Amino acid sequence: MSFLIRVQVPDRPGMLGAIATALGHAGVDILGVDVVERADSVAVDDLAVEMPSGRPPDVLITAVESIPGVHVESVRPHTGKLDTHRELELIEEISANPERGLQLFADGIPRIFRAGWALVVIQEGRRAYRLAESQASPETRAGSLPWLPLTKPIVLDPAVHWAPEPWFELDTELAAAPFAGPDRALVVGRPGGPAFRASELARLNHLGGIVSTILGPT
Repeated sequence: MSFLIRVQVPDRPGMLGAIATALGHAGVDILGVDVVERADSVAVDDLAVEMPSGRPPDVLITAVESIPGVHVESVRPHTGKLDTHRELELIEEISANPERGLQLFADGIPRIFRAGWALVVIQEGRRAYRLAESQASPETRAGSLPWLPLTKPIVLDPAVHWAPEPWFELDTELAAAPFAGPDRALVVGRPGGPAFRASELARLNHLGGIVSTILGPT
């Protein structure tokens, strides 16, 4: 079985080697590593790993957190190796097929950000509706989204930002970024977490800006 582990690691030489050794002793293979964020002497990394069938994911947490200073943020099922070049591939795909660009964008975002679903929404007056949605997006009618217009990417907090209840089900972490103007937004849901990091918000904003420029007025 394959899993994706997000870990906080002291940002010093040898830490990933120590994690690999601990996982190896537990019979776990590392398939790939992606650096999510580095700040304040701490790195946040995503590790794609494979372990023998029938072993509980707790084995991963125990192995990784046996290393002093290392903390597991989340463990979730995952398929295949990490691919850190998908942003460029998505931009190329949209550039070659702009008439389907918005749908390609919604479909591609969950793969890039290891999320469950993505929506592109627009607010017109007191009504918000979808312009595009990926598979597995919750079936809802948004009504009004009071946090629109949006001028910068944000993490949506259910205690602060109203959204349809199904968006937050399954402990879903939500992020939103402006897309082609403040009245439109890309919304990304990650059921079960982990929370979106500042670096991921910046990537969402940057990628949305590039794609909206490619597609032009819609």
